[in-house]
Amino acid sequence: MSKPVNQKALLLIVPMFVCVAFSAIMPLMTVVNYSVQDIISPTQHVFVGTEWFRMILNDPDLQDALVRQLVFSSCVLLIEIPLGVCLALAMPASGWRASATLVLVAMPLLIPWNVVGTVWQIFGRNDIGLGGYTLTRLGIDYNYTASSLDAWLTVLVMDVWHWTPLVALLGYAGLRAIPDAFYQAAEIDGASRLAVFRYIELPKMRGVLMIAVLLRFMDSFMIYTEPFVLTGGGPGNATTFLSQYLTQKAVGQFDLGPAAAFSLIYFLIILLFCFILYNWMQRLGQGEGHA
Repeated sequence: MSKPVNQKALLLIVPMFVCVAFSAIMPLMTVVNYSVQDIISPTQHVFVGTEWFRMILNDPDLQDALVRQLVFSSCVLLIEIPLGVCLALAMPASGWRASATLVLVAMPLLIPWNVVGTVWQIFGRNDIGLGGYTLTRLGIDYNYTASSLDAWLTVLVMDVWHWTPLVALLGYAGLRAIPDAFYQAAEIDGASRLAVFRYIELPKMRGVLMIAVLLRFMDSFMIYTEPFVLTGGGPGNATTFLSQYLTQKAVGQFDLGPAAAFSLIYFLIILLFCFILYNWMQRLGQGEGHA
């Protein structure tokens, strides 16, 4: 005889569904509605089908921003993940030094995004900023307000400074979760430091590194505040990423239809790349397990 199920327990998740409906589903449906209509006035809407999607996908400014965004996110991952792992390996394992190091490493994460942009805006100036002044004294022609390359590199370095500690903290947590028996066995076998990292630490950190990669990709792909405060998207469009392109459409030009269509495209692009990254790292981990 089967035991009856208490259906009243389902009532406990009703508040969660209500919150999700109001915070995610309803706004998403509103965006979908706007993406297929031409908003003439608050009371006049004309159904246009997929016209906005075709217009957005053929926009050369969007294509340039997408390429710029992909290059930036790729550089962020290629720099911050290895740098964060190296920093985690160098951090003390225990004692007061470990506590002090954790606090110091986490400090950039406590600074609001707009403050980070303001700090680097001042730091990179040639007249009053320490960074810009130092580079000028070294004979380097640096001006992030006039040079597209300097502006792009400044945004990249700023993001590395701000978010590498997150990767380091995640890696540090993964390292501390490895039992001492693994290290003792490696020491008995006479394994080198590189072998310990390759066959013990790196496989055990695969889970936290996957989280770090996904978090850093999503956040770098949606970056807005820091480059907006630092450069305003310039000079020209050198640091105009997808989020700023969307803001210009929705707020600057008040093109709600194209902005809504691009919002959906933006959302699907992030989902697609996260899916690809997740499956790639899963297959990489399975390959290492079989090896």
